[in-house]
Amino acid sequence: MNLTNKTIFITGAASGIGRECLTAYVREGARVSVLDRDENALNELKAQFGTEVLLAFTGDVRVKEDIKAAIEKTVAAFGDLHVIHNNAGIASPSKPLDETSEEEWDSLFEINLKSVYYTTKYGLEYLKQTRGNILNTSSLVSEIGQENHAAYAATKGGMSTLTKAMALDYAPFGIRVNAVCPAGVWTPMLRKWAGEQPNTGEIEQYLDEIHPLGYCPGGDVIADAAVFLISDSARFVTGCIMPVSGGAELGYRR
Repeated sequence: MNLTNKTIFITGAASGIGRECLTAYVREGARVSVLDRDENALNELKAQFGTEVLLAFTGDVRVKEDIKAAIEKTVAAFGDLHVIHNNAGIASPSKPLDETSEEEWDSLFEINLKSVYYTTKYGLEYLKQTRGNILNTSSLVSEIGQENHAAYAATKGGMSTLTKAMALDYAPFGIRVNAVCPAGVWTPMLRKWAGEQPNTGEIEQYLDEIHPLGYCPGGDVIADAAVFLISDSARFVTGCIMPVSGGAELGYRR
């Protein structure tokens, strides 16, 4: 699953699952470009990996000019583009639909879903040149739903369906499009979600128990699946919505 000489553009990789994926991509030999709002975390990444294999752009995936400029600068620096990984996302607020404000709804959709429109619009021509691929970070809630999380679930449902539509549209160009679907993964975003729940003290045990394999993992397990999906080992895989969930979708355990 070696990614040597592959150029990967990833959004939202300053922390959490994205950072684990970025680390795995570099370890497998890729050159990686990241767009994220957290400038301090990006500076840490630059210090860790160096500028030969990592470009870091401070920007907002809601701003099309930020995405366009980052992709163009990535190609200018590295010479090509093989993968777009749409990873940027937020999970808050944790509310039913009727309690969600219009501003909260719009923010979730702009970050989690509309950003995919921008990266595709400005990156597709480069992917056509390399017969590259697109990976989306979706969520298991796109398949099974989640209480008190309506807007977030809607964005991820949209992302998974969009993945399938894109896979069909871009297959004639040799471009594969897949999604990885975590269940619970310990990230700063999940910690924030856990703190919003009425039964905060029970959340850690709950998150272990919903996974039949017995524990809530870190982002490294998602990164391993992501490496596979963007690699040539998955060269005949497209439109796949891959659960990396410890079996959480297989049924209730209690």
